[in-house]
Amino acid sequence: MMNTLGTKDVSPIEAGMMGALTPTAESPRTISICDTQPVTAEGVRTLLSEARELRFEKACETLRQAYDLASSATPPDVLILDKAFGIQAILDWLADWKSSPAYNAAVGLVIWGVSVTEAEALRFLQAGARGILRKTAGVSSVISCLRTVAGGRSWMEDCVFRDSGRQDRYPRSELTSREQQVLELVEQGFKNKEIAGELGIRPGTVKIHLKHIFEKTGVRGRYGLALSGLRERGVVSLPA
Repeated sequence: MMNTLGTKDVSPIEAGMMGALTPTAESPRTISICDTQPVTAEGVRTLLSEARELRFEKACETLRQAYDLASSATPPDVLILDKAFGIQAILDWLADWKSSPAYNAAVGLVIWGVSVTEAEALRFLQAGARGILRKTAGVSSVISCLRTVAGGRSWMEDCVFRDSGRQDRYPRSELTSREQQVLELVEQGFKNKEIAGELGIRPGTVKIHLKHIFEKTGVRGRYGLALSGLRERGVVSLPA
């Protein structure tokens, strides 16, 4: 039936069906935080009030509560964990969470603290965290991190790298085939003795290869090599 405007009248049922088929704007990604200081959570809540695509969901003060939150029927898209709970406590939490029947890979975990070293960042990433952030980070970095992790990717502040002043990517092409093998195993978290056993060489030889790799790449330390490898392969996003 046509109405006075020349358009077809739509019944309430038809209208409901059409509404269901009409695309809606994507819902904001939810952010929750587990922090030792409640006032910090309020700061994050205020910060996110300006970000349309991110919505502050809940705050809790213990890792047990964080576990329950991540395991709930409606978990947050991103869960921020305070490094102040203790490195080992967080690593244990990550291990328990990943082995839990309620584990949900869609929940992006961000570890943040007043300071984070290369070694700590690598351990957190290898344990399952997707974001590494300092509490002293600027607003743009915090938003960038949460957006990236909510989108299913990993993110880390460039300042975590001690060699962050280097703008060029380290030239892997200059490494020998054996040095490439050693580097790849370092990136996977292998220790010198394990690398030696894997490649059938002496631990002392591994040290020599690492010395040459450090000299050629300009990266200082095995943790820096591993993190730079993640950055090189695009596994970890960095702020522009």
